[in-house]
Amino acid sequence: MKDRGLLYGVAAYTLWGVLPIYWKLLQGVPTSEILVHRIIWSLVFLLLLLALRRQWSWIIPLRRAPRTLAILATAAALLVVNWFTYIWGVNSGLIVETSLGYFINPLVNVLLGVLLLHERMRPGQWIAVSVAGAGVLYLTLSYGSLPWIALILAFTFGFYGLLKKKVPLGPIQSQSAEMAILFFPALTYLVLLFNNNQASFGQSSLLTTVLLVASGAVTAIPLLLFAAAAQRIPLSTIGILQYIAPTMQFLIGVFIYGEVFTTERLIGFCIIWIALLIYTLESLFYNKPIKSGEMAIKS
Repeated sequence: MKDRGLLYGVAAYTLWGVLPIYWKLLQGVPTSEILVHRIIWSLVFLLLLLALRRQWSWIIPLRRAPRTLAILATAAALLVVNWFTYIWGVNSGLIVETSLGYFINPLVNVLLGVLLLHERMRPGQWIAVSVAGAGVLYLTLSYGSLPWIALILAFTFGFYGLLKKKVPLGPIQSQSAEMAILFFPALTYLVLLFNNNQASFGQSSLLTTVLLVASGAVTAIPLLLFAAAAQRIPLSTIGILQYIAPTMQFLIGVFIYGEVFTTERLIGFCIIWIALLIYTLESLFYNKPIKSGEMAIKS
């Protein structure tokens, strides 16, 4: 059971790790159009899964829970910002910076837990967060501006994780609800694109159309693998596995797409990697789950 869970976890984070290659294949499509297709086709894919499992009983109680709906709507809005930023960053030649966002995300989650949930950090966690902050400061000073793409990704996903903790639904149900909330705005935007003859879907290459449709499955499958892994292996193990995705994204950006990786950026990344090493070793030493929030989807 545990070996299968580990396999599911590795598969989920590996799929998330190669996502930049997928979005790069859609580089000629505007980010906003990719985003709305991802929302629409994710909902279609998730509804098919719910139909196969006959899992509809949660919908009526949800409609009678305005607080939960409000939380889901806020989570959906954060997800839109996260997905848009990630896709735009990848297709703008900034894969390395997007990977930085998911490297620092676990530390951001710890910080949010302290600030918003009044959790207490152990000394080792304080050291890790402080070292990561020094790394971000170094990158800011060396480049003259904040690594804003990485920070947007880390904080939107961090807040998304906090909100998901308050939703009494499984991953398929909560993701379906979020996509349902976003569906009509996304569909309206897509209709406007078609009316203005600006849509790529069905009017570009067949490959582009197929990739846009498949974006729903590409979004949902890693989520399902992650959910299966979370049921079978400790969260501390998942917390370590999560570094697979940004590491692969980083390597893809540098070695496949040839993004510039200067000495200054290397130093900044090394400082943040040291922070992650401290954080991971500290968590393993205390044998407690790594507080990495809701680590389901990512980008």
